[in-house]
Amino acid sequence: MTTSLVLVLSLNGSQSVAAVSQAELNTTQTGTLLTNEDSDMSRSLTRWPKGISPFAFDQATEQRIETLLAQMSIEQKVAQIIQPEIRDFSIEDMRQYGFGSYLNGGGAYPDNNKEAKVQDWVNLAESLYQAAMDSSADGIAIPPLWGTDAVHGHNNVLGATLFPHNIGLGATANKELIASIAAATAKEVAATGIDWVFAPTVARASDPRWGRTYEAYGQDPQLVSAFSAAFVEGMQGSLNQDWLSAAHTVATAKHFIGDGGTWLGDDQGDTRLSEPDLIALHGQGYVAAIGAGVQTIMMSFSSWWGEKNHGNHYLMTEVLKHRMGFDGVLVGDWNGHGQLPNCTIDSCPDAINAGLDVFMVPTDAWKALYHNTVAQARDGRIGKARLDDAVRRMLRVKIRAGLFDKPSPAKRPLAGQQSLIGHQDHRAIARQAVRESLVLLKNNRNVLPLSPRSRVLVAGDGADNIGKQAGGWSVTWQGTDTLNADFPGATSIYAGIAEQVTQAGGEVILSALGQWQGRKPDVAIVVFGENPYAEGNGDLANLEYQRGNKRDLALLKSLQEQGIAVVSVFITGRPLWVNPEINASDAFVVAWLPGSEGAGVADVLFTASDAKKRHEIGGRLSFSWPASPTPSSTDKPLFELGYGLTFADATELPVLSEETLQQQQEQGRLAILDGVVKAPWQLWLGDKLDMQQLRTAQLDLASVSIRDIDKSIQQDARRIHFKQPQALVRFQADFPLDLRDYQHASAQIMMDVRLPRAPTAPLILGIGCGDDCLKTTSVSLDTLALGQWQTLTVDLGCFGLSSEQLSQVFIPLQLGSSGDWIIELANIRWQPQQPKGDVRCD
Repeated sequence: MTTSLVLVLSLNGSQSVAAVSQAELNTTQTGTLLTNEDSDMSRSLTRWPKGISPFAFDQATEQRIETLLAQMSIEQKVAQIIQPEIRDFSIEDMRQYGFGSYLNGGGAYPDNNKEAKVQDWVNLAESLYQAAMDSSADGIAIPPLWGTDAVHGHNNVLGATLFPHNIGLGATANKELIASIAAATAKEVAATGIDWVFAPTVARASDPRWGRTYEAYGQDPQLVSAFSAAFVEGMQGSLNQDWLSAAHTVATAKHFIGDGGTWLGDDQGDTRLSEPDLIALHGQGYVAAIGAGVQTIMMSFSSWWGEKNHGNHYLMTEVLKHRMGFDGVLVGDWNGHGQLPNCTIDSCPDAINAGLDVFMVPTDAWKALYHNTVAQARDGRIGKARLDDAVRRMLRVKIRAGLFDKPSPAKRPLAGQQSLIGHQDHRAIARQAVRESLVLLKNNRNVLPLSPRSRVLVAGDGADNIGKQAGGWSVTWQGTDTLNADFPGATSIYAGIAEQVTQAGGEVILSALGQWQGRKPDVAIVVFGENPYAEGNGDLANLEYQRGNKRDLALLKSLQEQGIAVVSVFITGRPLWVNPEINASDAFVVAWLPGSEGAGVADVLFTASDAKKRHEIGGRLSFSWPASPTPSSTDKPLFELGYGLTFADATELPVLSEETLQQQQEQGRLAILDGVVKAPWQLWLGDKLDMQQLRTAQLDLASVSIRDIDKSIQQDARRIHFKQPQALVRFQADFPLDLRDYQHASAQIMMDVRLPRAPTAPLILGIGCGDDCLKTTSVSLDTLALGQWQTLTVDLGCFGLSSEQLSQVFIPLQLGSSGDWIIELANIRWQPQQPKGDVRCD
């Protein structure tokens, strides 16, 4: 490796030495720097910090655990390590089995009601608690833990405060602010009767092509370490003060280990690092979190040198538990155990034997997993000592969290307090975080700060779009299919600007397309950027923003050509190659994913009415910024780690290279459903008389129903049940797309299909091309095997579309049928340069 910078982190009397390549801190990585054929694959426990847990052996706690353990049957023990999801089990299931924990995933709500009130959440927590404590069915009373992904606030609950995602918080370099955010989140979570938060993410992201980059604080392991400790202390409380009191919840450090260091930024991929590099670059957040007393650690979907972390005995048992002294719970991620060799989601003794303590098992697979695990514990495939160790750890966390001693969820001090959700104090913290996270990349001629007395045009599709500024994990898992109304109490970036400008006597015009009348605006603030995504659905192969469809660039250039000063506010979950957009801007501000308090942007962009600065801009890049769409380890970044202008800087940014734009690119595939419904498409269903837009994980109508299912990863496929004649499922956009290039590229419509049972009618596929223009073709699926995923391809020519019709496609795919049957679909796309499809036509 190149010359190393040594970071020494002192935690609870022990030291962790992290050797970090200077190139690693200063360049945007693509995997090449960290991967080579000669990497040291040796393992040695002495490389890891020893005995860093802050907890001494407590005789009273351990005796209480052993007393409980002695009373438990195998069935009761196994129930403690099964974690189902609230959509997949009932209160009676809890009464019968007595699960040790359960979760609500992103987009899961009580009674599947996205608008559930605080009391609805508490009522469900109370009902499940009482069922678990009813010993009449399972013979024992052990309180359950409810876990939730509150990753930037209590993001599943309508009206909750949504803080900037971690990438924005990293730009603040303010660990005290991180602790305040975690404490505020804990209060809002506690108000809903929930005990356990699956945060913080302590990944160190090496490659911004990774779809979870925005969940990382930054590239610098020292920053990740400091913020990890601060978040855990804010969430759980200080060890010597209010630790796990009524206003705090159990925290989770995730995802162990190397999830942000996979080859080419592939989510759930393979991390190919020597052990010293793994510790130095990706281990520091866990060292800090354990030292701060974190009670649970979630394992990563990813692998280390090809071995899945969910089944890695060395990492889970030898490193975390024996060497580092972690005595809490290791919980799996969403059916991650099912990715192990020789495992399925409903049977995986190898994961438990390797050291996993709790199966996270959404879907109805929990029941088969429970019964299989009981059988494996009985016949010795899972040893008694290992099962007892897992249950001990679960009981230890529950005792430390006070679950056996405090009242039921409905009777806890903060339970049911609707006023805590989106509390003004929490929103003030979030607004501060927005202000401190903004990074100024360009400010030619010192355009910023602006006078609020100006005539201001606010443009771009992100200006008045709270869902877009919030990003993934916002009301829904992907952050998609939301409206501003789904964020009560929140403020869009436009609303914050309008308030400040109108109060000062200025004038504000809102036009997403940048249109205006009358006197020319003094300045245009254009808010644009990435659409929401989460996890692998955000993986990229190339960092160029809007590759092949530069609509935002066209807007910026149009405004500049009219002689209007342009201030770009870029919404993004990662650094991207935006050289053309920067060139077309007089000032360029990176706002990251600011969350619910968009007014924090206006706080910084505008002076007070007396022309004095209200707030300085001071955010600094916690990731280096790429100079190329496909950067290599040897590339010098466009902006170094730590870069960020202030208003006092007189830096004039020269015109940047746009060379990549001028290179001829082949027509790429058109993604329609790729894990999520891809922008700009929306998913609608119903019949010819009544269509409804899908805004939740499932929708059940009289004519047709749909719900998310798992194919390769979490919720990457859809199950459609056609119930009545004329049932329709439609992917559509608000504006037409010109898709004529696909006509000349031998394109096919392709989709992965699985049939649970034989279809009772043909599948009718359609493409919509403007008013009263829908071209269809009938597809018989009788030759497809049942119960297996297969790829179906249909020639674009089957639809008989003219070139003119392809120039205005609103609906790239519609599905309909007249029978009562079920089809499961994934990975729907238009794919150019393909051989003739399965469906033949004239």
